[in-house]
Amino acid sequence: MNRSPLRFLAVALLLLPVAAGAATRQQELDKLVTQYHQLRQFNGAVLVANDKGVVLKKAYGLANFEWNVPNTPDTKFRIASVTKQFTAMVILQLVAEGKLKLDDTLVSALPDYRKDTGSRVTVAQLLNHTSGIPSYTGSPDFFPKVSRNPYAVADFVKQFASGDLEFEPGSKFKYNNSGYFLLGAIIERVTGKTYAQAVQERIFTPLGMKDSGYDVFATVLPKRASGHELTPDGYVHADYLDMSLPYAAGSLYSTVEDLYRWDRALYENKLLPEALKQKMFTPGLENYGFGFFVNPLKLDDGKTELPTITHSGGINGFSSRIYRVPAGREVVILLDNTSRGDKLVELSAGLLSVLHGIPPKAPRMGIRELLSTTADKEPVAKTVARYRELKAAKPDAYDFSDGELNGLGYQLLRKGRAADAVEIFKLNVEMFPKVGNVYDSLGEAYLAVGDKQQARVNYSRAVELDPKNANAAAALQKLGAQTAP
Repeated sequence: MNRSPLRFLAVALLLLPVAAGAATRQQELDKLVTQYHQLRQFNGAVLVANDKGVVLKKAYGLANFEWNVPNTPDTKFRIASVTKQFTAMVILQLVAEGKLKLDDTLVSALPDYRKDTGSRVTVAQLLNHTSGIPSYTGSPDFFPKVSRNPYAVADFVKQFASGDLEFEPGSKFKYNNSGYFLLGAIIERVTGKTYAQAVQERIFTPLGMKDSGYDVFATVLPKRASGHELTPDGYVHADYLDMSLPYAAGSLYSTVEDLYRWDRALYENKLLPEALKQKMFTPGLENYGFGFFVNPLKLDDGKTELPTITHSGGINGFSSRIYRVPAGREVVILLDNTSRGDKLVELSAGLLSVLHGIPPKAPRMGIRELLSTTADKEPVAKTVARYRELKAAKPDAYDFSDGELNGLGYQLLRKGRAADAVEIFKLNVEMFPKVGNVYDSLGEAYLAVGDKQQARVNYSRAVELDPKNANAAAALQKLGAQTAP
């Protein structure tokens, strides 16, 4: 049959706007991530997709700063607490197989656990962070004294995940790594396999997630990113952490490509029957399901809100974030190896804004980074004065959010400058008098200088402004007072 060239030309012209639109979106997404990278607010790999497939898949910066090795889309990153959704999936698979029940008590699922508390906690309460068991990462001694040492699962459970209950199980939400560590122990007991084997055989292998697994420090793992921290003097290696400790709460590694395979599988029933799968996305207290938060995300026009299924992860040298938008089958996956988790929500909102045709907000240099360069070399009064001058003269030039001064205060605390940290946190309270967390931080600094009276006052104010602030409430309890005198 003779076909008219004009017909082919018409079809080609018809397809041009679609292709051009996709290219423009990709360029806008890339431009936004590049801006964050140039400000040292993101260093890692990104994947953005919608119902038609991947829109942007790209890596930025270095996987290893010593050897100048670049990140790539298949670089392997520690995903920290994004691990929890995989742990939840295996638990629900065991429920589907009749080997476990969500209302089983902890002591029935793990018979060696202490009976007085284990008989009051259910598997479901471990999954949704309402168990009341203290989280081992909440102990002030955990990171300086424990985190470098390997432990067998049973030994760690007895020593660090068996504390007295902080509240009646099911009555409150408190994010809890101990709960997910215990879920890993339950998986091992029920399956007769290690947690790493169970996740590999039940999820990674069936989904073709060939670049995901349990991170073992001694293993020679191709394309593994090194973890770094950004300091006033530049990037440094993150502190060592023995990966037997995050375990089922945070020891997996993956790539943006593999996490995209996971995201797409969650729209199907390959791994789990639909009814049970939906329990992962059914919000409980504080909008937490099983392994996911179910929260709206506000886009950069300040009006549009997207219902999202999300989780973040933060571990020495690494930050991760996954935002799933089921309504449009959109997903944003961010893996960072410079611990910039504080910027991932903002970046995710910008990327989703681009997908929805909303101009994204350009990132700004954080005031913390600017002040950090001189805070180590000058009296704290000069740092405070400089902040005030910049805030008055250039209010839109820098990020002046409460987290910026908060981070600077903790930077001084870690360096043993508690009195200077008090002054920075006091400035933050002055600037953000209705944000509970800034009073919590000031209370911690006052405790560090030995002023228990002012610590009580500020912890009380933190709880007053944010009754869900468990850290401030626990600190008040230790101080022997529920309210300020």
